[in-house]
Amino acid sequence: MTRLSTGIPGLDEKIGGGLLPGTMTVLVGSSGIGKTQFGLQFLAASQEKRGVIFDMTARGDSQNHADYANRLFGWNPTTEDAERRFSADEFFTPGYAVGDYFGALAGRGKRVTRRDLDFEDWRQWQGSLARRLDAAVAFLFTHFTRGVRRVLIDGIEPVAHQGDSIQFELLEYVYHQILQKEPAWVARDLFRQDFRRFEEKILPILWPAGSVATVVSYTAPETSLEALIDKPFDEGDLLAQANTIVYMGKIRDGVKFRRALYVAKHRGSVCPDEILFYDITDSGISLSAE
Repeated sequence: MTRLSTGIPGLDEKIGGGLLPGTMTVLVGSSGIGKTQFGLQFLAASQEKRGVIFDMTARGDSQNHADYANRLFGWNPTTEDAERRFSADEFFTPGYAVGDYFGALAGRGKRVTRRDLDFEDWRQWQGSLARRLDAAVAFLFTHFTRGVRRVLIDGIEPVAHQGDSIQFELLEYVYHQILQKEPAWVARDLFRQDFRRFEEKILPILWPAGSVATVVSYTAPETSLEALIDKPFDEGDLLAQANTIVYMGKIRDGVKFRRALYVAKHRGSVCPDEILFYDITDSGISLSAE
């Protein structure tokens, strides 16, 4: 199986050549540890079409995607309207285009959980989420039919109970109903009553099942790498079902603290037992010599 480069100099060799297509990789670490840079480097490392950003943060663009993308790769991702209505007739017109960045929960300005919203706000957000699901399907479907095979899902915040979080609700939908679903059935969900009318145009452009790799960025409250390693995900967590889990945190090295990562799980591949130090520079993330 052809592996996908992480884009992190020195890391691919440690994990058997890169990440596996059709799988989900979860980056776990505190805010500012480098998860977003890692994700963007993965998108940019594509040998074909650059990947796309599916941002679930509800507090504004605190992830600095545009700044990192421009500074590291000279890339200025365009923004897709998260509530754009899908038109089957428009999809096949020559000028049809979608942005590179989808802000699934943009506009709220604070966390979106049952504990942070009153009943009315929660009900309104459930309605807003329902309107955005079709736009999310259209966003990913369009890019996959045009050769994109990498997705960064960013901005997932920790909660005591996943059922309280709209972020986890949306993540589960995207993962099971788009990323892991047979492409023909994704097309049926999107085109609905128009599927038969456009079937001869749809089927030839579908992507191979199991060809899309996803990197999910999960913000943890722990800053220490050791604390992250000692506190694994519960078995029931969706993130615990990931093929690959990478913990990113700080570790004491003498009188200094250094950034380090640990590949806690990498199914079907080489999984190094060592802690890997890394640096963040103007060129992005790279493993340290020592």
